[in-house]
Formats: sequence, structure tokens, C-alpha cells
Amino acid sequence: MSEVSETSQVSQASAPGAAARATIRKVALVTGASRGIGAAVARTLAKDGLDIALTCVEQRAAAEALATEIRALGQNAWVAQFDVRDAAKARAAIDELLAQTAIHIVVNNAGVAADATFVALSPAAWHDVIDTSLDGFFHVTQPLIMPMVRRKWGRIINIASVSGVDGNRGQVNYSAAKAGLIGATKALAIELASRNITVNAVAPGLIDTEMIAQVPVDEIVKHIPMKRLGTAQEMEDAVCWLLSPGAGYVTGSTVTVDGGSTA
Repeated sequence: MSEVSETSQVSQASAPGAAARATIRKVALVTGASRGIGAAVARTLAKDGLDIALTCVEQRAAAEALATEIRALGQNAWVAQFDVRDAAKARAAIDELLAQTAIHIVVNNAGVAADATFVALSPAAWHDVIDTSLDGFFHVTQPLIMPMVRRKWGRIINIASVSGVDGNRGQVNYSAAKAGLIGATKALAIELASRNITVNAVAPGLIDTEMIAQVPVDEIVKHIPMKRLGTAQEMEDAVCWLLSPGAGYVTGSTVTVDGGSTA
């Protein structure tokens, strides 16, 4: 993932008639939302009645197109363009969003992969993957904690991976990043539980998105107990359940969506 040269850029537009609504609706911030799982989750949350703040690094046009789609559903949408690895730009973008709206939910989805065997792993590939998942989680989430604490309500969902649960050959950097994210999920859940703020992780296995275009799927599927790929809808459903009232007593957990791969 390359750096964004400009400072953080946040755009917003309201759905028609939004100013006239008397009820306060919850806002979800979804990082890495221009494509794949992030876009799918953002779209589903909007259909469920949430306003959405989307972040992207380079694919601004895709994020804006998704924001337009969300507004057409009657929800508000914001787009913030920044690199989650950059502390200053992330803080500026989050502060700008908070100046426009409260944020009740954060879905930390931003992540990259740079696979190689450990002996061939470059320092750049190590840091890009680790920094995006772990520094990104810290830079985006920390500024949102105290507003949640003051409201005594919040939901934090970290998109991890089964690679962070069981490890995977050629993914030492990715497995380390996602295992670290799972550990952070558990610790932060303990810190925030008394404030009615839950913190959970969702760990997908092989999900049928454009991100696995180069993966030899036919061979890998043979080793998945359910003998198929997961769908983006199944990921969305897991996230939505963790945001539902029915999961109000669930915190510090990692929900695997992997067809039985880690059973």
C-alpha cells in the first residue's frame, strides 16, 4: 500500500431529508472500505439503517461511488482518504469526521498482504503488513474510545484472519499482524467492558472476493471441510450479528468464518 501524498481528505453529503430526521442514528466507520469485504460490510450496514464513514487510501473514486450508493438508500455517508499507517494523517481525518458526526461503531478492516517465505521476506513487506493492521488499528480506534466511553456505548470489530489463529505458510508477516490484532481485541475488550463497549474480532478464511484472484482456489478448497469458499455475505452477517442487541454480552471473542478450517 503506497502513501497518500496529500493531507487527509474528508467529503460528506447528507441523504435527502436527513436534516429533518428527529431520531439520532448510529454511525459506523469502516476502514479499507473501497472494495472487497470492507465495501460489502459498509453496504450491508447501510441497508440495516446505519450512516457510514468510509476510508480509503488510493481508490477514492470507488469509495465515492459506494458513498453515493449509500446515500441513495437514505443514509448519510462520508469518505475520508488517508493511510491508516500515518499517525498524523489518521488523527487529522478522524478529528475532521468527529467534527461532523459522532462515531458509534468502528470496523477495522484495512489490511494488506505481501506473501513470501520468511527467508525471502523483505523488511518493507514485513512493515507494510504489520503497520497496516496494528498501527492502523491503533491510529483509527484510539481517538474514538473516549467519545464511546462518555456515551457508555460502542462497538469495535476488528477484521482478523484464520492466519492469525492457526498461522499459514508464506504468511509470517500477515499471521503475526492478525494474531496481534486478535490479542489487542482481547485486551481492549477487558478494558472497556464496564462501559458497555464491546470489542470483537471476525477471522475469515478464504472469502470469494477479488483479493483472492491469484489464489489456486480449486486446490485449497479440497482442504476446507465445507468444500467451498466463504461469501462476502457470510462475512457481513457475522459482523452484523456482533453489532446486534443479541450479541450485547459478547466481547473479547474471535468469530471464525472459515467453513471449519480451524475446527
